[in-house]
Amino acid sequence: MRVPTPSRWPRRFLLVALFTLVAWPAQGFQTETTAVGDRATKLRVLLRDELAHWYPAAIDTQAGGFHQNFARDWTARPDDNKFQVYQARMTWTAAAFAEFEPSRRDEFLVYARHGIAFLDDVMRDREHGGFHWILDRDGKLDARLGDEKHAYGLSFVIYAASKVRAVGGDDRALKVARDAFDWLDAHAHDAQHGGYIEAIRRDGTAITSWDPKAPIHKRTDRLGVYYGYKTMNSHIHLLEALAELSRVDDRPIVKERLREVFLIVRDKIAVEPGALNLYLTRDWRAIPAHDSFGHDVETAYLLVEAAEALHIADDQKTWSVARSLVDHALDWGWDDQHGGFYDKGDSFATPAYDLTKVWWTEAEGLNALAVMDRKFGKETDRYAKAFARQWEFIERSLLDLEHGGWFAETARGGKLIGDGAKANQWKANYHTARAMMNVSRLLQGTRS
Repeated sequence: MRVPTPSRWPRRFLLVALFTLVAWPAQGFQTETTAVGDRATKLRVLLRDELAHWYPAAIDTQAGGFHQNFARDWTARPDDNKFQVYQARMTWTAAAFAEFEPSRRDEFLVYARHGIAFLDDVMRDREHGGFHWILDRDGKLDARLGDEKHAYGLSFVIYAASKVRAVGGDDRALKVARDAFDWLDAHAHDAQHGGYIEAIRRDGTAITSWDPKAPIHKRTDRLGVYYGYKTMNSHIHLLEALAELSRVDDRPIVKERLREVFLIVRDKIAVEPGALNLYLTRDWRAIPAHDSFGHDVETAYLLVEAAEALHIADDQKTWSVARSLVDHALDWGWDDQHGGFYDKGDSFATPAYDLTKVWWTEAEGLNALAVMDRKFGKETDRYAKAFARQWEFIERSLLDLEHGGWFAETARGGKLIGDGAKANQWKANYHTARAMMNVSRLLQGTRS
């Protein structure tokens, strides 16, 4: 199936028109019903244009799964490996778009099921259970890549398969989601302190300590964290995965684990004045680290989403924590001059020190600002104003007007960093597509 790529002139015209419509005035989302509908429609068109570059071009008809490397002009580059996180994210996005755009449902369910088949047939560890973190480009274990598993990667298998089940009703997808959850829960759930041990040997043995005599590369896990420690990054993605799973799996253990991880993220990982502890001991004592502004705004949304899954959508404490994360990012990680969120800095006392603008941070920021304005727009125009500036920066600096898609990184003022490649094993379409779908729904006052 071939999806035609729009020509260069229509794309430039589209983006200029979209910016004009989306960058609304300070009154917020709730003004001028017709204009809001137009903005949502234009955002849908941009989303369709974005995904037309990924599907079906990324379908790997030989090795299975999805191609992971594309140049700036969307020329396919040789894949280095098959990476669990990328493969699952591409699967989730296809299923989410099938739900979002009913006219494309059948087409995108084909792509989503292609991804599920790869996770099930190739990335599943049939000898020891669970799913492999990484395989070689042909889908085989490679000693040079190692065979350890990780809670972070398994969370995305759960997330993707749950979404395919929710949208397509596939029994196979439900089995993949349950198998990934059950294996992780059996081997890595921390019954003593809550949450999950993150690094796991192939045979299912949780790795709870590191050897101080070993070289650093042998002390650390798949995320570069010392063995035995817990992270914000893994647990916020476990939170979104469990929220998704809870919609298709009504076993009590799923809701129990969702609530457990939700409270850990909200009450232990998130702290005043609105930052996240990145690294923590097994018993949840914080390890000194920087503040990641992108994760702050992303977690604000994920807490709100999880609260809905737990049927406490109006919980005041959750909204207070979520809002504090966005407010803090605006206070300490926001670029007043150019718009956009910086990558990282201290929690307070000094200005942000890494002024890089990263595609996923800006996409998640757009979504979080829309969520906050939807909830608090009658109290303040802060979020609507920031949203307009955020979109202006994205449109000016992160959207590739020539070839389509999102660039990975820019400097503070918007100068491109790198060669503009559109995909690698860590850069898929899940952050951008999710943000565009969610913001479009918020503009229209609907939910998925």
